Amino acid sequence: MTNDTCAIGIDVGGTKIAAGVVTRAGELFFHRRQPTGAERGGEAALRDVETLSVELINRAEEAGMKVAGIGLCVAELVDLDGNVTSGHTIKWDGWPIRERLSRIAPTVIESDVRAAALAEAIYGAGRGYEIFLYLTVGTGISCCLVMHKRPYAGAHGDALICASSPLTSTCAECGASNKVALEDYASGPALARRYQPYSPENISLAEEVIKAAQSGDARAIEIVRSAGDALGVTAGLLVNTLDPEAVVVGGGLGRADGLYWECFLRSTREHIWAEPRRDLPIKHAELARNGVIGAAINFLSRGDRPHSIANCQLHIAH
Repeated sequence: MTNDTCAIGIDVGGTKIAAGVVTRAGELFFHRRQPTGAERGGEAALRDVETLSVELINRAEEAGMKVAGIGLCVAELVDLDGNVTSGHTIKWDGWPIRERLSRIAPTVIESDVRAAALAEAIYGAGRGYEIFLYLTVGTGISCCLVMHKRPYAGAHGDALICASSPLTSTCAECGASNKVALEDYASGPALARRYQPYSPENISLAEEVIKAAQSGDARAIEIVRSAGDALGVTAGLLVNTLDPEAVVVGGGLGRADGLYWECFLRSTREHIWAEPRRDLPIKHAELARNGVIGAAINFLSRGDRPHSIANCQLHIAH
């Protein structure tokens, strides 16, 4: 075990809460994982986070580790002051989350995509690039531009939305309007939901749809293929707009090979306008728990100061 200063990293997603003790070197100890159970309400999820924080601090101190504080990341919008400003999945918008957790230890809060991007920038697939796009595909779909090891938060902390708003279009021939959001079409839950009418079994996981596609089910193949294609359209647009050196893709679907990934790759390259850029590196994220690691490193990079990644310099070894 190490006696290096460490932090508790907690990643609250739409499906699961993951947590652990993380050192400045990015080493993860005492990993924990449990369902988020967001349907229980924000208070129940917050109490779970508090319980995990106390448990992990006790485990770390028993092992002789020095816990500096808590880094929390959440699958919602988080402003530059660390306030949760949306409640799409976890109903914490406007809640004093940092104040509650600071009763346990100093706390910093960030969005999950920026925390994960930070971890990949320092320890993962993005460490060799000065400017890269991080895209996460799992329960939700989100993105983050990383420049010089610093995830870009935007003017208000909202520079992560790439799949939640409808890509509205109107047919010139019949006038029909299409208002489908990418997240409702290509995320993990979307795959399960789109396949459910064609299965006699209850479908709750994207993995079940992918398995059906691998077995030759024509409906599953079309759903997986169309989802990967649609994701590539947006990824290509982001590359055209941001001009990164590389694209790093995380999340459960983002780190998996197979038909979804193959269709995504092909579609992304087809939709990149600048011909010399069509062969840019598109890689899986390397860190399976990059949200946990990034949340903790986000804290360790700026102590107990409660402002955003965008407003601080990293003070850790690259």
